[in-house]
Amino acid sequence: MTTKIAIIDDHQLFREGVKRILEFEKSFQVVAEGNDGSEALGIVKENRPDVVIMDINMPHMNGIEATRELVEKYSETKVIILSIHDDENYVTHALQTGAQGYLLKEMDADALIEAVKVVAEGGSYLHPKVTHNLVKEYRRLAAGHANGGGTAVQIIEIRRPLHLLTRRECEVLQMLADGKSNRGIGEALFISEKTVKNHVSNILQKMNVNDRTQAVVVAIKNGWVEVR
Repeated sequence: MTTKIAIIDDHQLFREGVKRILEFEKSFQVVAEGNDGSEALGIVKENRPDVVIMDINMPHMNGIEATRELVEKYSETKVIILSIHDDENYVTHALQTGAQGYLLKEMDADALIEAVKVVAEGGSYLHPKVTHNLVKEYRRLAAGHANGGGTAVQIIEIRRPLHLLTRRECEVLQMLADGKSNRGIGEALFISEKTVKNHVSNILQKMNVNDRTQAVVVAIKNGWVEVR
């Protein structure tokens, strides 16, 4: 099956770079490009892409506003937000409008391709750095709630899920929580990216979750990983 993609970004050179990366994947087809959010609505109406890659900061209509309208009118089209901002407020706002993915513009090619595949299949994808920041904020809020809203740090005993995962998979899960990409995990553990991907797939299957973001959230809730 071919995944049809539209790219909306007001910087032509960046759009061209994203398009070139996507065209390396045989199952991807870039069907349209646009300069701002207002164009995105017409592009989706005419081309009905499966995934829209949307810049967050654009003139006339920004990516957040455009995403909100697209999700309301064309619910079958999935949106991945592109941004330079890794602040949890930006991420939360984007997800609340209905975006299924959030990527930082510092992403590598593998992350972009993986994000499109995951989102096209109905999952969600957050840039590893964004995931790490959200996890830290989640832990901070959870600690404050457990301490009556105070600022004292909640001490949580970390218990690796060796009943569910292998020791190597536990290491990979921890590095996902640390915000490392597949390449970063491979370099840290001296294994190939392909091997990392296999470990991540096994982790998702064993934990019965759809994507790495859900895996990290579940791991945090169960005290399986540290937030560093």
